[in-house]
Amino acid sequence: MVGADTAWIIVATALVLFMTLPGLALFYGGLVRSRNVLSVFMHCYAIACVMSVAWFALGYSIAFGDANAYWGGLGKAFLAGVTADSVSGTLPEVLFFAFQMTFAIITPALIVGAYVERVNFGFVLLFSTLWMLLCYAPVVHWVWGGGLLAGNEDAGIQPLFGAPTADFAGGIVVHQTAGLAALILAVMLGPRRDRTKPPHNPGYV
Repeated sequence: MVGADTAWIIVATALVLFMTLPGLALFYGGLVRSRNVLSVFMHCYAIACVMSVAWFALGYSIAFGDANAYWGGLGKAFLAGVTADSVSGTLPEVLFFAFQMTFAIITPALIVGAYVERVNFGFVLLFSTLWMLLCYAPVVHWVWGGGLLAGNEDAGIQPLFGAPTADFAGGIVVHQTAGLAALILAVMLGPRRDRTKPPHNPGYV
């Protein structure tokens, strides 16, 4: 472990979490009608809570396990085998888990903008949980977990396109996955019925 790396990732973990709470909640809250602001806040906060549990239970294992090139398996479900002395690179593994969890929170929260004001609360929780486990976590494994796109020499996994895919800021893992899901949902839901009312508080944005 490297102390400087650990200190910085602790700060970075907090910053990424702040991007969701309150950042994303305020961003989407400012774009909707005033009567729906609290529901948007609840969407973002509830997603943060549920994704934390889902990431702990299965998501981290699917993303960073070592089953095969396509998914990480369930060997690390509920952080099995992860102790206070476990390391991931130069970081304590529990910190690496927490840092990656903040991305597992913000990525499904980004999709909220595609269906805000048009779906019920139960759909938000169910869709976000299933999407994170079935779509987001496997892509994390492919790119950041030594899977299909990144490769892993120790596990004998060769990158799909010859050279390892490098995604330093989540352009593929976070934004492309969330953007594609949001586009599909927006197409399925269709245009809004009332598109003339302006955002209630652009200052939040």
